[in-house]
Amino acid sequence: MAGVQHTEDAAVSQPKPLFHDAGPLADPLERRVIFAALDSFHLHMVFDRNYPDQRMSAPDTDGGQGGMAAFRLAASSYGMIALLARGVLNEGLVLDRGQGPLNFTSHDAYRKNAHYNTTHRRRQNLYALPSVQWRMLAAPPFSILDTLNAVDDALDHNADLADQIFRLGAGAFGLPEKPHVDSWMNWQGKAKPNDISKAHSTIRQFYRDWSHEGFTLEVEPLLKTILSDLESIFPAVQQHNQSPSLLLPGAGLGRVLFELSLRGFHATGNEISYHQLLASNFILNNAERAHQYSVYPFAHTFTNVVSRANQLKCYTVPDVHPGEAFSSRLSAGLPVGEMNMTAGDFVLSYSTPDSKETFDGVVSLFFVDTAPNLLRYIQTVRNCLKTGGAWINIGPLLWHFDDRGPGGNTDDDDELGDNTRPESGPSSQPKPDLEDKGIAEPGSFELTDEEVVQLVSRTGFEVITHEILPADSGYIQDPNSLLQNRYRCSHWVARKV
Repeated sequence: MAGVQHTEDAAVSQPKPLFHDAGPLADPLERRVIFAALDSFHLHMVFDRNYPDQRMSAPDTDGGQGGMAAFRLAASSYGMIALLARGVLNEGLVLDRGQGPLNFTSHDAYRKNAHYNTTHRRRQNLYALPSVQWRMLAAPPFSILDTLNAVDDALDHNADLADQIFRLGAGAFGLPEKPHVDSWMNWQGKAKPNDISKAHSTIRQFYRDWSHEGFTLEVEPLLKTILSDLESIFPAVQQHNQSPSLLLPGAGLGRVLFELSLRGFHATGNEISYHQLLASNFILNNAERAHQYSVYPFAHTFTNVVSRANQLKCYTVPDVHPGEAFSSRLSAGLPVGEMNMTAGDFVLSYSTPDSKETFDGVVSLFFVDTAPNLLRYIQTVRNCLKTGGAWINIGPLLWHFDDRGPGGNTDDDDELGDNTRPESGPSSQPKPDLEDKGIAEPGSFELTDEEVVQLVSRTGFEVITHEILPADSGYIQDPNSLLQNRYRCSHWVARKV
């Protein structure tokens, strides 16, 4: 992004804002969420750039509330996605309170946090050993200090990516990179530990969704199953006769959304996490070519490592350029669909009368277990799905709210139910009195896979097929690790009756 001169009133020559009006920044709660996300990425970025020169030194011992949330990725010129506003983002309560405006800051926090927690403390622990021992480990063939230097270099590459996500996001929201301390636009210092953790995991998720290796191992097999289902349900799309509309809740970094649009479906993604929204906007809109960026997803990991080469392996993203992929398909005379993204709580966004019977199909991938109350998800799918429409589901049941208290999310809970409130002192934000809090409402329960299918079949759906897929699904899994975690995903297709 070009240099920007900041004044007390406004910043000059900033990128075109995502919103033509104040958008989500108009709401204090919404603003807090966005700022935390930005700050978490920015903290990755602002870590002392002189840190590599200090590597051999002995370590220091100090150690919104509104209706449908709708910023929309409208498919203009296919792949180069424009962000438009249709309302206020609905993250003030149900999203991670440190997400949206808060979330900017989490990307900003990446560099400092990554270095300190990954290498700085390991140097401290190494130097705490008797001198003869740490000197032996610092020499070949172990060369632990050299390894930590190499890890720092890898983390810097990751932080550079976080830096670019932050800059694009801040500019899109019309926020200055160096805000005045007393300005309402001051996003700095808003990220909480939970926000920074999400920035870390978002950077790593680029491996899964947008590297050739990660996509081939973890996403493509599931995508093939989804496409097989869609071809059976909507055979005419292959004959250019129609473009069915699909909704993908929990769209994440947008890879499956992109793949379905590329194959002729009008696909709309929905995502509650500003971390994911900022990153998906970046990779879909900002990449100039395939393999433009580098990511080291496993550089943080020091357990179950076979070799340092595996730990420090670099992957390039995106493995395919969205705009070029759409252009190539159009040039070949093949159908392409529109691609949209909405931001906010799935339940609040799509359980409204305006959303009633708007989609031909719903595709949920690694999503249903994010529900504290699965009945609300099912009711929402039924509301937005046309009669006769199909719901395709693939995923495990790692229930995200299995340790949730009976009161539901508080103002300091994030979208996964993690409480981020300080141990003492009251919340600084009043509790809004909302009729519908989406996933933040009280109550939760966990079902078995058999019970999930039974519940779906008893709430207005006919389950057409149900199977347990082989245990081949990893999730940001190092293929060379000594520890291999795999999911046996439940796969079912249900039709609205």
